[in-house]
Amino acid sequence: MRVLSIDPAIRNTGFAVIEGDYRSPKALCYGTLSLPSKLSQSQCLYRIHGQLVELIEKWKPDELAIESIIYVQSMRTAISMGSSRGMAALAAAQHELPICEYSPSSVKLAAVGRGSAQKSQVAFMMRALMQLSETPEPDAADALAIGYTHLAAADPLRPQIARERKYI
Repeated sequence: MRVLSIDPAIRNTGFAVIEGDYRSPKALCYGTLSLPSKLSQSQCLYRIHGQLVELIEKWKPDELAIESIIYVQSMRTAISMGSSRGMAALAAAQHELPICEYSPSSVKLAAVGRGSAQKSQVAFMMRALMQLSETPEPDAADALAIGYTHLAAADPLRPQIARERKYI
């Protein structure tokens, strides 16, 4: 399976394209779509959508995995994350990709073994599990972990992760 995974945000959207299964995942591409603060929110959303369409057309993933929205620091943060998620969902829908979401705690559980893991622990584990030469930036590491979670959820030997999978 090849999955495009997204850690949504307005200014720094993490992305990753990984393939394989959770025992031998391979990171094909990962990074952060960083947008300058001078851009309006609508300009950011337009660029996020365009860049995700480019990733989909280049890498031809089978599915899209994305982090679900949680009430974080403020309603404003939740709304902006939701807007970014909407752009990812639109790009996936335009290419008829199934979309699956995972909560942040289920991503940390799959990646680190603890639902309350720190971002640095997630990044360290993604470096180790994906056999990367360097530790990825936090947003990219989160996207890698979301993709890894999606691969783990497809494995019948990981039922606790599979229960967290929600197709939208």
